[in-house]
Order: sequence, then C-alpha cells, then structure tokens
Amino acid sequence: MFYSGSNYRYCNVVVFGLFTKPVVNGIKRCLGITWPRLYGLILVFVMCASSCKEERGSIAPGPNSSQVSIKAVDISSYPEIALSNATYSNASGEVEPLLNILKDEGINTIRLRLWVNPSDGHSGFQEVFTFSNELKTQGFKIWLSLHYSDTWVDPGQQSPPSQWQNLSFEALADTIYHYTEKVVAEIRPDYIQLGNEINSGLLHPYGHISDNQEGFLQLLKEGSAAVRATSSDCQIIIHYAGITGAEWFYDVVDSVDYDIIGLSYYPIWHGKNLDSLSITMQQLATVHDKDLVIAETAYPFTLDWNDYTNNIVGLQEHLILPEYPASPDGQADFVIDIADRVRAVDGGIGYCYWGGELIAWKGPQATDASPWENQALFDFNYQVLPALSTLGGGQ
Repeated sequence: MFYSGSNYRYCNVVVFGLFTKPVVNGIKRCLGITWPRLYGLILVFVMCASSCKEERGSIAPGPNSSQVSIKAVDISSYPEIALSNATYSNASGEVEPLLNILKDEGINTIRLRLWVNPSDGHSGFQEVFTFSNELKTQGFKIWLSLHYSDTWVDPGQQSPPSQWQNLSFEALADTIYHYTEKVVAEIRPDYIQLGNEINSGLLHPYGHISDNQEGFLQLLKEGSAAVRATSSDCQIIIHYAGITGAEWFYDVVDSVDYDIIGLSYYPIWHGKNLDSLSITMQQLATVHDKDLVIAETAYPFTLDWNDYTNNIVGLQEHLILPEYPASPDGQADFVIDIADRVRAVDGGIGYCYWGGELIAWKGPQATDASPWENQALFDFNYQVLPALSTLGGGQ
C-alpha cells in the first residue's frame, strides 16, 4: 500500500469513479505515458485528496452501478444434497425448493463446477448437463467452471484427468479443444471458465505457468478457440485466486482471447484489506480493458458447526474484525461491501457466492459432509440468511 488512512476508502471511490477505463485510456494517449507512470499519478491524486471526509461503512457504488448483471451463487453440490431429501426454508420459515428461494431473492446466475470423470459421478458431465437444463427452465443463466480434472483443482493442485495423463502435448491440446467444444455445444452455458483458480497454470505439468508458460498459453488458447467456434454468445472467464500476483498473471494471459477477469476473494487466504481488493480490481479492468467479476467469495455467519466435518473457517483470526463479525448481520454486511466494491469498478459486472447450498446435509454426526455449513446462505435450521437477499439485490 502506498497510502493509508481513515479517509482512504472514500478517496478510493472518488479516484476510481473519475478514472474510468475510457478516461484512463484517453489520458494515456494524450500524455503518451505508460500505465505504471499513470497509476503513480493516480496514487498522487489519492494522497493529495487527504482532506476528503472520512466515510465509514460499505463503499459507495460507482458511476456504472446499474452495470452489475451477474448475481450468482455456486451450488455445485446441490444435486448430491438433493438425494438426501434435505429441505431449505425461505425467510418466512416455510419449506420451499432451493431454486425457488434463489430466484425469489434475485439470483439470476448459477455457477457449476464440471469434472471430467469423477469417481462418484457428482459434478460429472451427465449430472451437470441434467442440472443445467433444470436451471434453464427456471430462467437462470449458467456459468460453468471447467476444472479440466477429475477432482478439485486450485492454485496448489492442477492434476489432469486420469484418461489424459499419458497423452502427448499435441494430443492433449487436441483433447482440450474437443472436450471444451462438446461442453459448450451440449450444455450451452452463458459463461465458461477455462480452468479453476489457475494461478499456477492448468493440467500440470503440461501447462505449468512457470515451468512451461508457452504450453500453458497454448492450452488456454485451445479452450478459447473451441468456445469461439461453437458459440457466439458464451463469454469466457479467466479465473485467478486472490489479488497478490494478479497483475503479473493477467499480463501473462494477455494474448488469450477471453472476455471477463474472474477473481476469488476469501479473507482467510487473500488478505483482509478490502481497499487493496478495490484497487486491484480497477487496475486489472482498466489495464486489460476487460469486464470483471468476483468469481468466488464467502463469509461465515457463525464460528460454530453443525456436523463433525472440520470446517475450513472457524477462528476469530479468519475474520475481518471489528467490521464483519461471524454473525448473520456480519455475513450480510460483508456481502454488501463486496457487491458495492464490484459496482464501484468501471467494468465490474457481477459476483458469485461459493457454497451457498452447503448445509450439514448428512446429519450432525457426519465426518465427511460439509466443511462450509457456517458459511452457507442458510442457517443451521436450513432457513435462508439475510446475505442471500443482499446478493440478489434486495439491499
């Protein structure tokens, strides 16, 4: 951080409300300077604005607040949860189908992960295909997160599907193209991620960003080309976890044909300074002239648990305090702030809450169920929490 102080949040809104992408690009052309030098001038502007009044609470919406078009939740585990006959309740405490609750609260997009050949079939092609069709009949848009794996991938692990592991690089590139082509042609998503949290690349070791950057870019471009050849409407998202190193990463992928920058932001892993998140979002959207979404975020409404599966977030040190305690109101306030910060970005078009459905669906004794029930959008009685309404625009 080059500047800090109690008035920083307010000044940040002023700066990035004024320095929108068209304005910045025009200044760059007129002055003939590079982005780093221009960004330095903007920071000087912030510092000189130290007389700005202090502004507490969530950040003010930017000049294009109406641009937010993606109000999403990731409920990838719901098809599995539904098999247990678990029920969800609306704000009145009445049992209602989950999709009805989401729709009524203003959610318009559902994000789903897709694995190539998962061991139990969940998040595999047939399940995602069937669930996507159900979602479309209810009017939701579909956002697919292609993991290009049989299981979870993230910055720490990017394992190829077992059936792809002994392929030559050329055969792997061809396989990615045809797999992506099939997914887009048959599921017809509105948005598609080429990989999930690909900070370190994808399909290691073939596409490791440090060890084989050329291969990484070639594999991404194969996926992108498949989307473009198959759909004129599907928008491509490139997904990075966190904000540290994000500028470098999106410089690396600048030659890839894509539409939207997607960032994960979890305080437990990505820091607790929301002003740094705001700066990074605007810088990325401006430099690369792309739209931007928060592709994953979540926050606890309690530090308690509702089953014996270890929760990922469970300590005070995981929280942003005192602003956002682990309470229903604290969760809702965090969501409001994230949503408002996206709106303040010139190019910010939406956000997605991850794991909103992950109640303790296997019962209180389960050790292999939800590590996320204290960050779900439903309380331990499976009744909807205020945060869902804020996500959908009720706040």
